[in-house]
Amino acid sequence: MKKAIHTEQAPQAIGPYSQAVQVGNLLFTSGQLGMDPVNNIFPATTAEQAKQSLENVKAIVETAGGTMSDIIKTTVFLKDMNDFASVNEVYASFFEQPYPARSAVEVARLPKDALVEIEVIVQL
Repeated sequence: MKKAIHTEQAPQAIGPYSQAVQVGNLLFTSGQLGMDPVNNIFPATTAEQAKQSLENVKAIVETAGGTMSDIIKTTVFLKDMNDFASVNEVYASFFEQPYPARSAVEVARLPKDALVEIEVIVQL
């Protein structure tokens, strides 16, 4: 049985989807933009948006009863792959070894013209 996960500590869904869905001991988050959940404003830089995106992910994971160390897979969507190094630096500050598996891809456009979006899979 699937269960929707919702927190006010992350931006609200901007469409017909859940912030995350839990199935058994697995949690799948929707992509989290780097938008502040209080004022719905994006920071200026890709690195700042990556940090906020991961803060949003963290809030959702914690609401489901997990921690960042429970994340087993991440997908990072970047507007510009030239920002990979700065995002990677921020990303590294949120995770410890053993690191989750990760994919990073450049995309043509993200919702609300964001610079980065991150989704995760968590084993609770």
